[in-house]
Amino acid sequence: MRIPPSASIMRRALALLTLLIAGVLSAAAEQDTFHWVDFHSDKDQSVIVWVTRSLDADKWSSIREIGVLYDAALVVTTLRHAPDSSPASDTFDMWSVSLTKHTATPLLKGVNLRWLDWMQIAPGSAPEITVLYDDCRECSATTYFTAFHYDLREHLIVPRWIRGAQGVPVWTSNVPEGVNVTQVYAALPEPNGVQMLATWAHYDYGKEKDPADYVFRYDLDNLSGLDRTELISGKDAAALKQRLCSVQGLSASMARGQDSLLCQQTVHPQPERKPVTTPPANNKGRSVPPPARH
Repeated sequence: MRIPPSASIMRRALALLTLLIAGVLSAAAEQDTFHWVDFHSDKDQSVIVWVTRSLDADKWSSIREIGVLYDAALVVTTLRHAPDSSPASDTFDMWSVSLTKHTATPLLKGVNLRWLDWMQIAPGSAPEITVLYDDCRECSATTYFTAFHYDLREHLIVPRWIRGAQGVPVWTSNVPEGVNVTQVYAALPEPNGVQMLATWAHYDYGKEKDPADYVFRYDLDNLSGLDRTELISGKDAAALKQRLCSVQGLSASMARGQDSLLCQQTVHPQPERKPVTTPPANNKGRSVPPPARH
């Protein structure tokens, strides 16, 4: 059967486009540093087309960011639930999109996404991009923190310290009635050159019961290299509280709560006043009876 000239030209064009996309994606996959896609750059259009097609079956209003590392892309999409809704009410989803297969793996969802500084979490590896985000808007929201790294086994960009569907809870407005909660968190350096995240939540129950402290560190296990979440107690917790409250020079997004009264008292404890038990200097161990009345 003879193929019409127009169909032949179309097939050649599609084949050329496929080769072009494959070549650009191959070049992108060879890059060993994380980089953001420029939506206005011609050289990034093939990645944008690939990501858009990979997410075609999912529900979203716009693609907000695309970051590429090796053969995976960290993608942020936003969803506007009604045409007349304010952009401030948009929700976001984060995906890991394969640049060799048309697959998209959902990672996180929430509102008010904030990109933070890079953190050196794994020794000898590249720094990792970090974020803060909230779980809801116009509510008693909880703010979460996470960092993203490349999973060599799965060929995905994945978040760290995920419990359930969220990252590390660092701040919350959802406080029980009658309870005063002080919250502190910071990214802290370690002796081996890496960083870890630490949090401290102090619950003051007033006269109901004794206060409670929850001090956590989030880092990597030295032996397995896997994410580690550790509840700290005793002297180690006291030392970590001091480090948390003594943080200086970090951006406000990477540390919070250091200006609280509890932190100030932790860093500069007031000396305890002891009752005076020594007798006055003129006390000779004798007493003088009062004068007689006339």
